[in-house]
Amino acid sequence: MDIIVLKGSPNKQGSSNMLAESFIRGATEAGHIVEEIDAAHADISPCIGCIRCGYEGECSLNDDMDIFREKILKADMLVFVTPLYYYGMSAQLKILIDRFCSRNFSIQQKNFKSALLTVAYNSDDWTFESLESHYDTLIRYLNLTDCGRVLGYGCGTPSMTKFSKYPDEAYELGKSL
Repeated sequence: MDIIVLKGSPNKQGSSNMLAESFIRGATEAGHIVEEIDAAHADISPCIGCIRCGYEGECSLNDDMDIFREKILKADMLVFVTPLYYYGMSAQLKILIDRFCSRNFSIQQKNFKSALLTVAYNSDDWTFESLESHYDTLIRYLNLTDCGRVLGYGCGTPSMTKFSKYPDEAYELGKSL
């Protein structure tokens, strides 16, 4: 299976990227082909809502999304990786997802598999409710099949995450595909 890991953390050595690395190791060991897209360090402009694309055509913006769009459409699975910022995904990942607009129909028809990897300092039981609700909406709207979620409660620093169960959970999720 071809897997695209969509990373949305501006902190390259941060906790969510640690989960991504563990997932990638597991998926690679299971024989999958994995490619990363680092949305936080790419040249991706926000969608301007011009609808020039007609929801299934060329985008009026010229940036890294032109390359990413092709890679995404060739994949079988999308893995969304984000730290929790104010109870939602990072702006960097959201910008990338918003740019799915120009290939809406193609993405919906592809029936991608998907997964969510996320971390938060907070460990209250409601910590990820809003993010999971958004992810569930993406699953429904884009016709994705959820293969799993790793919700890293209490992962406020990379050292906290390193010594938690969540890197192992991410590895096992990748390995189980």
